[in-house]
Amino acid sequence: MTQTDQRRQHVIGMVLFRRLTQLDLTGPFEVFARLPNTRVHLVAHDLEPVETDRGLTILPTVTFGDCPQLDVVFVPGGPGQQDVMDDETVLAFLRRQARGAQYLTSVCTGSLVLGAAGLLKGKRATCHWTAIDFLADLGAIPTSERVVVDGNVVTGAGVASGIDFALRFAAILEGETVAREIQLQIEYDPDPPFRGSPAAVPAEMVAAVRARGAQLAAARAQVARRIGRKLGVLPPD
Repeated sequence: MTQTDQRRQHVIGMVLFRRLTQLDLTGPFEVFARLPNTRVHLVAHDLEPVETDRGLTILPTVTFGDCPQLDVVFVPGGPGQQDVMDDETVLAFLRRQARGAQYLTSVCTGSLVLGAAGLLKGKRATCHWTAIDFLADLGAIPTSERVVVDGNVVTGAGVASGIDFALRFAAILEGETVAREIQLQIEYDPDPPFRGSPAAVPAEMVAAVRARGAQLAAARAQVARRIGRKLGVLPPD
Protein backbone atom coordinates (compact mmCIF):
# COMPACT_ATOMS: atom_id res chain seq x y z
CA MET A 1 0.00 0.00 0.00
CA THR A 2 1.37 3.43 -0.95
CA GLN A 3 1.65 6.42 1.34
CA THR A 4 -1.20 8.08 -0.61
CA ASP A 5 -3.44 5.04 -0.07
CA GLN A 6 -2.76 5.13 3.68
CA ARG A 7 -3.90 8.72 4.06
CA ARG A 8 -7.53 9.52 4.80
CA GLN A 9 -9.44 10.38 1.66
CA HIS A 10 -10.40 14.01 1.02
CA VAL A 11 -14.18 14.24 0.62
CA ILE A 12 -15.35 17.31 -1.30
CA GLY A 13 -18.98 18.28 -1.77
CA MET A 14 -20.02 20.71 -4.51
CA VAL A 15 -23.51 22.18 -4.15
CA LEU A 16 -25.81 22.18 -7.19
CA PHE A 17 -28.81 24.45 -7.65
CA ARG A 18 -30.97 25.55 -10.55
CA ARG A 19 -29.49 28.38 -12.63
CA LEU A 20 -25.96 28.09 -11.27
CA THR A 21 -23.17 29.23 -13.59
CA GLN A 22 -21.59 26.04 -14.87
CA LEU A 23 -17.99 27.32 -15.10
CA ASP A 24 -18.15 28.29 -11.41
CA LEU A 25 -18.59 24.58 -10.78
CA THR A 26 -16.87 22.78 -13.64
CA GLY A 27 -13.61 24.75 -13.52
CA PRO A 28 -12.94 23.79 -9.88
CA PHE A 29 -14.34 20.29 -10.46
CA GLU A 30 -11.71 19.64 -13.14
CA VAL A 31 -8.99 20.43 -10.59
CA PHE A 32 -10.62 18.71 -7.60
CA ALA A 33 -11.23 15.52 -9.56
CA ARG A 34 -7.50 15.28 -10.36
CA LEU A 35 -6.39 15.53 -6.72
CA PRO A 36 -4.94 12.30 -5.32
CA ASN A 37 -7.01 10.29 -2.86
CA THR A 38 -10.05 12.53 -3.29
CA ARG A 39 -13.79 11.85 -3.67
CA VAL A 40 -16.00 14.57 -5.15
CA HIS A 41 -19.76 14.61 -4.54
CA LEU A 42 -22.24 16.74 -6.50
CA VAL A 43 -24.93 17.52 -3.95
CA ALA A 44 -28.52 18.61 -4.66
CA HIS A 45 -32.09 18.30 -3.39
CA ASP A 46 -32.62 15.14 -5.44
CA LEU A 47 -30.87 13.16 -8.17
CA GLU A 48 -32.68 14.80 -11.08
CA PRO A 49 -30.58 16.76 -13.60
CA VAL A 50 -29.91 20.36 -12.57
CA GLU A 51 -30.14 22.96 -15.34
CA THR A 52 -27.58 25.77 -15.28
CA ASP A 53 -28.19 29.38 -16.25
CA ARG A 54 -27.06 28.69 -19.85
CA GLY A 55 -28.95 25.45 -20.35
CA LEU A 56 -26.31 22.83 -19.56
CA THR A 57 -27.60 20.06 -17.29
CA ILE A 58 -25.50 18.47 -14.56
CA LEU A 59 -26.34 15.22 -12.78
CA PRO A 60 -26.08 15.17 -8.97
CA THR A 61 -24.47 12.19 -7.27
CA VAL A 62 -25.97 12.53 -3.77
CA THR A 63 -28.76 14.41 -2.02
CA PHE A 64 -28.44 16.90 0.82
CA GLY A 65 -30.06 14.35 3.12
CA ASP A 66 -27.78 11.47 2.17
CA CYS A 67 -24.48 13.35 1.83
CA PRO A 68 -21.75 12.12 4.19
CA GLN A 69 -19.68 14.48 6.30
CA LEU A 70 -17.48 16.52 3.99
CA ASP A 71 -13.94 17.74 4.45
CA VAL A 72 -14.51 20.52 1.94
CA VAL A 73 -17.77 22.34 1.21
CA PHE A 74 -17.94 24.21 -2.10
CA VAL A 75 -20.68 26.56 -3.35
CA PRO A 76 -20.73 27.99 -6.89
CA GLY A 77 -22.57 31.13 -7.91
CA GLY A 78 -24.97 32.12 -10.65
CA PRO A 79 -28.31 33.87 -11.13
CA GLY A 80 -30.06 31.23 -9.03
CA GLN A 81 -27.98 32.10 -5.99
CA GLN A 82 -30.47 34.53 -4.44
CA ASP A 83 -33.14 31.79 -4.38
CA VAL A 84 -30.70 29.48 -2.60
CA MET A 85 -30.12 32.18 0.03
CA ASP A 86 -33.75 31.56 1.08
CA ASP A 87 -33.59 27.77 0.78
CA GLU A 88 -33.61 26.47 4.34
CA THR A 89 -32.71 22.95 3.23
CA VAL A 90 -29.50 24.17 1.61
CA LEU A 91 -28.67 26.58 4.44
CA ALA A 92 -29.23 23.89 7.07
CA PHE A 93 -27.02 21.52 5.07
CA LEU A 94 -24.22 24.10 4.94
CA ARG A 95 -24.44 24.84 8.67
CA ARG A 96 -24.48 21.14 9.52
CA GLN A 97 -21.53 20.37 7.27
CA ALA A 98 -19.59 23.41 8.53
CA ARG A 99 -19.46 21.91 12.03
CA GLY A 100 -17.25 19.04 10.80
CA ALA A 101 -15.69 20.34 7.59
CA GLN A 102 -12.09 21.46 7.36
CA TYR A 103 -12.78 24.11 4.73
CA LEU A 104 -15.66 26.23 3.48
CA THR A 105 -15.17 27.41 -0.08
CA SER A 106 -16.95 29.19 -2.91
CA VAL A 107 -16.56 30.87 -6.27
CA CYS A 108 -18.39 33.94 -7.56
CA THR A 109 -21.69 34.66 -5.77
CA GLY A 110 -21.49 31.35 -3.97
CA SER A 111 -19.91 33.33 -1.13
CA LEU A 112 -23.25 35.10 -0.66
CA VAL A 113 -24.84 31.71 -0.01
CA LEU A 114 -22.20 30.91 2.62
CA GLY A 115 -22.91 34.33 4.09
CA ALA A 116 -26.66 33.68 4.14
CA ALA A 117 -25.96 30.56 6.20
CA GLY A 118 -24.16 32.77 8.74
CA LEU A 119 -20.77 31.23 7.96
CA LEU A 120 -18.81 34.32 6.90
CA LYS A 121 -19.26 36.66 9.86
CA GLY A 122 -15.98 38.49 10.42
CA LYS A 123 -14.29 36.63 7.54
CA ARG A 124 -12.52 38.20 4.57
CA ALA A 125 -14.15 36.98 1.37
CA THR A 126 -14.48 37.79 -2.30
CA CYS A 127 -17.21 37.49 -4.90
CA HIS A 128 -18.05 38.54 -8.46
CA TRP A 129 -17.20 42.23 -8.85
CA THR A 130 -20.84 43.18 -9.46
CA ALA A 131 -21.94 41.62 -6.16
CA ILE A 132 -18.97 41.89 -3.80
CA ASP A 133 -20.41 44.82 -1.83
CA PHE A 134 -23.35 42.65 -0.70
CA LEU A 135 -20.99 40.53 1.40
CA ALA A 136 -20.86 43.28 4.02
CA ASP A 137 -24.63 42.96 4.56
CA LEU A 138 -24.00 39.35 5.59
CA GLY A 139 -21.22 40.12 8.06
CA ALA A 140 -18.25 39.35 5.81
CA ILE A 141 -15.37 41.67 4.94
CA PRO A 142 -15.47 42.26 1.16
CA THR A 143 -11.99 41.80 -0.29
CA SER A 144 -11.32 42.55 -3.95
CA GLU A 145 -8.77 39.83 -4.69
CA ARG A 146 -8.98 36.94 -7.12
CA VAL A 147 -8.62 34.34 -4.36
CA VAL A 148 -9.01 35.12 -0.67
CA VAL A 149 -7.90 32.79 2.13
CA ASP A 150 -9.05 33.56 5.67
CA GLY A 151 -8.42 30.62 7.97
CA ASN A 152 -10.56 27.74 6.76
CA VAL A 153 -12.59 29.94 4.38
CA VAL A 154 -11.32 30.10 0.78
CA THR A 155 -13.28 32.14 -1.77
CA GLY A 156 -12.77 32.91 -5.44
CA ALA A 157 -13.96 35.94 -7.39
CA GLY A 158 -16.08 35.79 -10.54
CA VAL A 159 -16.64 32.76 -12.79
CA ALA A 160 -13.29 32.14 -14.56
CA SER A 161 -11.37 32.74 -11.33
CA GLY A 162 -12.64 29.31 -10.24
CA ILE A 163 -9.62 27.61 -11.81
CA ASP A 164 -7.24 29.98 -10.00
CA PHE A 165 -9.15 29.31 -6.79
CA ALA A 166 -9.03 25.55 -7.25
CA LEU A 167 -5.29 25.46 -7.97
CA ARG A 168 -4.60 27.66 -4.95
CA PHE A 169 -6.75 25.35 -2.87
CA ALA A 170 -5.07 22.24 -4.31
CA ALA A 171 -1.77 23.63 -3.04
CA ILE A 172 -3.31 24.05 0.41
CA LEU A 173 -4.56 20.46 0.45
CA GLU A 174 -1.72 18.62 -1.28
CA GLY A 175 1.18 21.03 -1.68
CA GLU A 176 2.53 23.16 -4.50
CA THR A 177 4.01 20.31 -6.53
CA VAL A 178 0.67 18.52 -6.88
CA ALA A 179 -1.10 21.78 -7.72
CA ARG A 180 1.45 22.67 -10.37
CA GLU A 181 1.29 19.20 -11.90
CA ILE A 182 -2.50 19.51 -12.19
CA GLN A 183 -2.09 22.94 -13.74
CA LEU A 184 0.25 21.42 -16.31
CA GLN A 185 -2.09 18.50 -16.97
CA ILE A 186 -4.96 20.84 -17.83
CA GLU A 187 -2.55 23.20 -19.64
CA TYR A 188 -3.77 26.18 -17.69
CA ASP A 189 -1.46 28.93 -18.90
CA PRO A 190 -3.77 31.89 -19.56
CA ASP A 191 -3.05 34.19 -22.45
CA PRO A 192 -6.36 36.04 -22.93
CA PRO A 193 -6.91 38.35 -25.88
CA PHE A 194 -8.22 41.10 -23.58
CA ARG A 195 -8.08 42.12 -19.93
CA GLY A 196 -11.17 41.05 -17.99
CA SER A 197 -11.25 42.95 -14.72
CA PRO A 198 -13.22 46.15 -14.08
CA ALA A 199 -10.00 47.96 -13.18
CA ALA A 200 -8.48 47.16 -16.58
CA VAL A 201 -11.26 48.14 -18.99
CA PRO A 202 -12.86 51.49 -19.93
CA ALA A 203 -15.35 52.90 -17.44
CA GLU A 204 -18.10 52.91 -20.07
CA MET A 205 -17.68 49.15 -20.52
CA VAL A 206 -18.05 48.60 -16.78
CA ALA A 207 -21.16 50.78 -16.81
CA ALA A 208 -22.64 48.86 -19.74
CA VAL A 209 -22.13 45.49 -18.03
CA ARG A 210 -23.59 46.85 -14.79
CA ALA A 211 -26.61 48.17 -16.67
CA ARG A 212 -27.29 44.79 -18.28
CA GLY A 213 -27.20 43.13 -14.87
CA ALA A 214 -29.04 45.86 -12.96
CA GLN A 215 -32.21 43.86 -12.37
CA LEU A 216 -30.29 40.86 -11.04
CA ALA A 217 -28.11 43.11 -8.88
CA ALA A 218 -31.19 44.76 -7.38
CA ALA A 219 -32.67 41.37 -6.52
CA ARG A 220 -29.40 40.26 -4.93
CA ALA A 221 -29.16 43.46 -2.91
CA GLN A 222 -32.71 43.07 -1.62
CA VAL A 223 -32.14 39.48 -0.54
CA ALA A 224 -28.76 40.27 1.06
CA ARG A 225 -30.20 43.16 3.09
CA ARG A 226 -33.18 41.12 4.26
CA ILE A 227 -31.00 38.20 5.33
CA GLY A 228 -28.48 40.58 6.88
CA ARG A 229 -31.25 41.87 9.14
CA LYS A 230 -32.27 38.28 9.94
CA LEU A 231 -28.67 37.44 10.89
CA GLY A 232 -28.43 40.53 13.08
CA VAL A 233 -25.72 42.08 10.94
CA LEU A 234 -27.95 44.95 9.82
CA PRO A 235 -30.39 46.82 12.05
CA PRO A 236 -34.07 45.92 11.70
CA ASP A 237 -36.33 48.11 9.58
